[in-house]
This record gives sequence, structure tokens and C-alpha cells, in this order.
Amino acid sequence: MSYCDYVNQLTPEQDNLNKHYHDHHYGYPIESDNELFERLVLEINQAGLSWTLMLKKQQNFRRAYSQFDIASVAAYNEADRERLLNDAGIVRNKLKVNAAIHNAQQILLLQQQYGSFKNWLDQHHPRPLQDWVKLFKKQFKFVGGEIVNEFLMSSGYLPGAHQTDCPIYAQVLASKPAWMKSK
Repeated sequence: MSYCDYVNQLTPEQDNLNKHYHDHHYGYPIESDNELFERLVLEINQAGLSWTLMLKKQQNFRRAYSQFDIASVAAYNEADRERLLNDAGIVRNKLKVNAAIHNAQQILLLQQQYGSFKNWLDQHHPRPLQDWVKLFKKQFKFVGGEIVNEFLMSSGYLPGAHQTDCPIYAQVLASKPAWMKSK
């Protein structure tokens, strides 16, 4: 079952988090570097778990990771790592915590070179998924094919977030995601 099919058969009482994410965030372009960073961190943390869990913990992640302020997370030290690893409100995985801090530091470097993380993504767009994965692996930690694919689909760089018969598909198209500009 596709994500669109799953979400569109839900009643609001069953799962409002997925419905809201699907209808208002999934596949839409993201302009803010901090929001792009947030999406990357959540996609990394979702690995091996469910997206529903990430949505349930999203506010905890925001609190724990300084509202996903890239410069703040890039400056985290050992005490911050320990704080995160002891925070039951987020995913307490040392590799994922270390990846978030490392990736924030890498994004700061990209911002210096390209003006923003978004500009870096735009500069490398379009390209096939396998080339994106290679590029991400050179730059970031904990970014395999599925994580890169979901990050790029969910932020509008790759098509496929919504089925063409999904009621939200037309709204995503109207937002002019990057993948449309490459056609």
C-alpha cells in the first residue's frame, strides 16, 4: 500500500499526524535550511523505525536539537551528546546522534561555499538517485539510498511522494517542486 493510499483511508481519529504531514509537508519544496536539516535528521532517525514514530517525537526532536538551528547543533559538545543519548523523547542511537551533529557541521561548510544548504541542493539538481546517494555519502553520515531517496522526495527534489490520483498531488504540483523544473 502506498503512503497516499494509507493516509487517505485513515479517519482523523486514527492518525492525524500522518494525514497532516502527507497533506501539508510531504513532497512540497522546503526553502529554509533549518527545515531541510530537520527533515534530514528525522529521515535518518526513522531508519529501522516507523515514520509515525518520528511524527510523534517531532516536537521532542525540535526541543532536543535546538529547534534544528544548524549552527547550534554544529557546536554541540560531549555534554550535548550525552544529553541527547539520555533523552527518552527522541531516538537514542549514538550513530544517529553523531550523524546529526556531523551533518550540521557539514551543512555549515556548504553554507559557506554555496550560500545555503538549499543552494547546494539546487546546484546539484537534477541527477539520478544513485548519483545523489554518492554525493550525500561524500558529504554526510548515516545516509544510505533509502534515507537519501525519502529526504529528496519529501522535500520536492525527486518525484514520487504522491500518486497522480492522490487528492494532494495537484497541490504539490502547484508548489513547483524542483523535480518539475527538470522536466
